[in-house]
Amino acid sequence: LRKNVEDFTGPRERSDLGFVTFDITADILNGKNGLQTFRNKNSLIIFDWNVKQLFLYLSAEYSTKNNALNQVVLWDKIMLRGDNPRLSLKDMKSKYFFFDDGNGLKGNRNITLTLSWNVVPNAGILPLVTGSGHVSVPFPDTYETTKSY
Repeated sequence: LRKNVEDFTGPRERSDLGFVTFDITADILNGKNGLQTFRNKNSLIIFDWNVKQLFLYLSAEYSTKNNALNQVVLWDKIMLRGDNPRLSLKDMKSKYFFFDDGNGLKGNRNITLTLSWNVVPNAGILPLVTGSGHVSVPFPDTYETTKSY
């Protein structure tokens, strides 16, 4: 679902606002997800003695005529040590607004969704792990005309 709405945070132009509903199936310990398979060489020891929690997030990446690279975080979750490392989430909605700074979502055929996570250690560096699994989704050529919130 995509709308063209007033963006009061910047210039007084209309911008695209995307609404995404998604399913996530992921096994963080074994490095598998429903998008494709993660290749994480350290996946079996991801919760070792120095790992406090994981910060998981789903991001959208796409290009437009104005910007070669756009990245937007759509959803996130904190996974604590002891939590079930297998995610099976259905009909999830974006946690954050999916605004484009123009009209780059309309008809965009290559919006790539990627599940990534940061390992939050008890001490030391904060490594970023990006799964190699991703999915590309096309956005429609027309705007949805529904009532405002």
